[in-house]
Amino acid sequence: MPARRIGVVAGALLLLVVAGCASAPAETAQQLRPPAVPAGGIAPATKFTPLSATTVTTPAPVLGTDGKTHVTYELLLTDVTPAPFTLRKIDVLADQEVVLSLSGPELAAQSNLLAAQTGDEGVGDPTASAASIPAGGTAVVWLDVLFDRAGSTSVPTALTHRVSGSIGGGPATEVDTGSVPVSAAVAPVLGPPLQGGPWYASDGCCVDDTHHRRGLAPINGRLLVPQRYAIDWYLLDDQHRAWVDDPSKITNFLAFDRPALAVADGVVVDATDGFSDTTSLPQPPPIPPIVETVGNHVTLMIAPGVYVMYAHFKKDSVAVKTGQQVKKGDVLGHIGSSGNSTAPHLHFQVNTEPTFFPTDSTPFAFECLRVDGQVTERIWDDVLAEQPTPELPYTASTDTSERRGQMPLDRNVVTFC
Repeated sequence: MPARRIGVVAGALLLLVVAGCASAPAETAQQLRPPAVPAGGIAPATKFTPLSATTVTTPAPVLGTDGKTHVTYELLLTDVTPAPFTLRKIDVLADQEVVLSLSGPELAAQSNLLAAQTGDEGVGDPTASAASIPAGGTAVVWLDVLFDRAGSTSVPTALTHRVSGSIGGGPATEVDTGSVPVSAAVAPVLGPPLQGGPWYASDGCCVDDTHHRRGLAPINGRLLVPQRYAIDWYLLDDQHRAWVDDPSKITNFLAFDRPALAVADGVVVDATDGFSDTTSLPQPPPIPPIVETVGNHVTLMIAPGVYVMYAHFKKDSVAVKTGQQVKKGDVLGHIGSSGNSTAPHLHFQVNTEPTFFPTDSTPFAFECLRVDGQVTERIWDDVLAEQPTPELPYTASTDTSERRGQMPLDRNVVTFC
């Protein structure tokens, strides 16, 4: 286009823009109205704090089998002073009301230093009277905030944190670490991942020190808890045994070769097979490379940004292919012990990503289940096959009625409707 015509067109466009602006002065003025600024340019309550606070996830509510709504997340507190900070109390508030208060041994047990985990699963010292954060150090506080009523109306839109302690042994101080929004998303209600029962929900949510709940990991430069709500499912018999006879044979585990079912209609985004099953039982196998962590597995996308993962399938049992559409109830594969698995079980969780690493683990519930009972002692997955007896310590439930829209909690024994 000749330069003269370019100039004419540009001039015409300029006139149109000016005319357009002139035709809507009220709208422009409204858009440019500045916010109110406090005198001096700083709000009166603003102050320097000895701690910075972040969360690993956006907390999300879910109704548990205890009839309470759980909001489960992690609070990371970093001491930004040159002196240690003695952490004595943390209050979690909703609408200025304290909904959870941790102090003394309870706080110490529900927190640990990021780089100095003191227990098998990063548990703090439950006998300590206070937790200490060294200068420049970060403590993780594992929070599970409970609300008595079910439904979204019982959960606030945000939670705030008030931290009490002292700097370098000095006078007591109180730190308001700000607020964190609570997700308004409703946990997906899923069909059964397995047939019948009773199924032992090992290492489930929310308050105990399981390797799922406290599996904080730095992945691709981000701190994540990729298994926060994951459950390891073991089938039990009427004597509450997960295995019979010789536990060195994976075929003696009752869950072995049981079918796993699609919990909803969806599309397979990942179907991987070919990894061998564990051969080292009753000893845990060597930790495999990160790409083999979940072994033979299937991941379904059941809604935008909602992925369901099934892990540790038996070799050559994966029954679907990537890209395949599935219906709720379809068989996806059979339970095995591939990947980082210490005994045959189904590892089940809901992810925000189609991958296991990295992802964030989010809550879920089931359409219908019965709570048969509770395993009463913590038995780590990696020593389950080494127990002197296969019978798990167990207490029967007093309420075996059908429950709908609830998430199994750690060590529940359930039967799917």
